[in-house]
Amino acid sequence: MSPIVILIISIVLVVAGILVCKLHAFLALLLAALVAAFLTSGEALDTYALDEAETEFESLFGQRPGDEEAQVEYDESKIEFVDKYKAKFLKRSPMSRVANGFGATCGKIGILIAMASIIGKCMLDSGSADRIVRTVLKKLGQKNAGVAFMGSGFLLSIPVFFDTVFYLMIPLAKATRIRVGKNYVLYIMAIVAGGSMAHSLVPPTPGPLIVAEEFNVSLISMIIAGCCVGLCSSAAGLTFAAWRNRTMEVPLRDSADAKLEDLEAQTQKADNELPSFLVSLLPIILPVLLIAAATATDTYYKNLSDGQAPAEWLESIKPTVKTLGDKNIALILAGIIAMATLISRPGIDRKKMATAISGALASGGIIILITSAGGGFGAAIRQSGIKEVVAGSGGDAATLGTLIMAFFLTTLIRTAQGSSTVAMITVASIFAPLALAPDLLPYHPVYLALAVGCGSKPIAWMADSGFWVICKMSGMTEAEGLRTVTPMSIVMGLVGLLATLIGATCFPLV
Repeated sequence: MSPIVILIISIVLVVAGILVCKLHAFLALLLAALVAAFLTSGEALDTYALDEAETEFESLFGQRPGDEEAQVEYDESKIEFVDKYKAKFLKRSPMSRVANGFGATCGKIGILIAMASIIGKCMLDSGSADRIVRTVLKKLGQKNAGVAFMGSGFLLSIPVFFDTVFYLMIPLAKATRIRVGKNYVLYIMAIVAGGSMAHSLVPPTPGPLIVAEEFNVSLISMIIAGCCVGLCSSAAGLTFAAWRNRTMEVPLRDSADAKLEDLEAQTQKADNELPSFLVSLLPIILPVLLIAAATATDTYYKNLSDGQAPAEWLESIKPTVKTLGDKNIALILAGIIAMATLISRPGIDRKKMATAISGALASGGIIILITSAGGGFGAAIRQSGIKEVVAGSGGDAATLGTLIMAFFLTTLIRTAQGSSTVAMITVASIFAPLALAPDLLPYHPVYLALAVGCGSKPIAWMADSGFWVICKMSGMTEAEGLRTVTPMSIVMGLVGLLATLIGATCFPLV
């Protein structure tokens, strides 16, 4: 069967499974993966196995040697290795191939998402997140409260899921509205503008994390590029919010929710009951610094000219830098700091901390299942032969068109079924073959990842659970949400795409 037909059937199954059959995203992705695996032809599997075997051999034994005699031996070894690899791969059942993709993805992102969940929960319960918001509000003043809410939302949504960030910040927005007497629309939309963009562009949140892994983009590259494009989009969203704030008014209304009451109690704490600003920021800043140090070390060694020896001091600390800069280790250290901050707060004992962490891991476990199922789905799609189809449209003439296509396909799936994460996982599976073929892309694959992330913003409406969280927690009606959040999601997505296109054109990074 044609890879395009398999792809269409798979996408329809994902969207229909979630919308019509009301399946959990994990089950919808797993079902689509199995169907794609069963429909894949033996010829497509043979081609995929050959490519994988050659890639695996070269990663283990390097490129062809220059010596003629050694080259003959190299070629013979390669033929033997490829034959064994193909024979082993082709014996796998469709379920086994999907399970392998599931396991490979879980191995890449499982620890990261689990630790991000712990960090976020500990920052909320310890008051660290509240401290960050309060400090930013004090520094910028009430006149710039919109910027403060946007910046705080963006920063907090890097380790904390967007819904949780909105739960945390909406009481602060209401309190500020009471003090100022106006601008409630601006405050609500500013939180959404910052938090939603970080949610789709900056790891370790699941969407950008899985896209970066699928496209083989380093975590630090995705963080830096995601922050740059995300802040451009958030600024555009804030500008739209300021205009909308002048043209409509949303009154404060009651919104009964138990979690909101807990968070309101948190916001009523005195400043001296909260951790310091530096301690609060540490779980966010530390992993970025550690990963950046490891990346800088790798870059330094790669740029050494032949015969040039590295600096002695760097040679001595290289193993430590590489170990601490491993993305899993960096997130674990950040998690330890977040837990230490929580346990040090008055009224928090080991039992309460264990309960908080158990809840965080239960929430993170669902995300791990969804993203890992997306990995199995991606593996099945790649094995169907989609690489050859995508590669056929990946020449220089389609440079910007490829980014635009990835953006609008993500937007289509996101609008249809509501979840930005599911949309990103699905489209990442389609474009991964192109991202993993550098000779087909005249720009860094991070731009493809950014296009997918920006495409997951439009269109926020009733199909999106986040839309309901925003409306119910803020007290907005559905009509008010459609007049505020929905158009802003379109503006932010399009501005993010424009920033991505400019970056790919002016700074291709190849």
